[in-house]
Amino acid sequence: MINYLTVLFSISVVYLAVTERYRVYSRLLAIQGIILFGITFAELTDLKWYTLLFVASETLIFKALVVPYMLNRIILRTNVFKVHTNALSGFYSLILIILSLLASIFMANTLKNPQINTVFFTIAFFTLFAGLIIIVTHKLIISHLIGFLVLENSSFIFSMAVGNEMPMLINIGILLDIFVGVLILGFFGMKLKPNINELSLLKD
Repeated sequence: MINYLTVLFSISVVYLAVTERYRVYSRLLAIQGIILFGITFAELTDLKWYTLLFVASETLIFKALVVPYMLNRIILRTNVFKVHTNALSGFYSLILIILSLLASIFMANTLKNPQINTVFFTIAFFTLFAGLIIIVTHKLIISHLIGFLVLENSSFIFSMAVGNEMPMLINIGILLDIFVGVLILGFFGMKLKPNINELSLLKD
């Protein structure tokens, strides 16, 4: 079960890097939250029930519901539905994401440790690179917001990699994840204004 979930998460990361519609970004982030919810219960079997409940609430409620809802509100507010025309094309983004996957596998195996889940470590690096690719190759600030949210998911997976060995790290990571996520959404939501001339060119 855990293998299927990790493969699905990796596919969603690839799709995030090549898609060009913001509503698709929102749906994929919601799907990632649901997948992380499933991974939590499948993997963190040695934690106390209240810790599991806390982690599950953060993934299912915050990542799968709150974040996509707030992101959709921002998209509707700015009336921008597609990435900037000067953004890197999907083909080149796909090449970059494949190279980042190879680099993630190499780095995870180089830093291999018996107390760290190598699979999660690889996916965490992969998600980290995907978020950076979205930020660097896209022009609009909404894309940067989505890239930062992807980076938040990578930090969560990093904490999952050592979850059973260091449960307190998960709690700290989740609190930081929620704080930074709300801060990013709030900051970008206040900065983005409707009917901006630069953005109006991208209306659907």
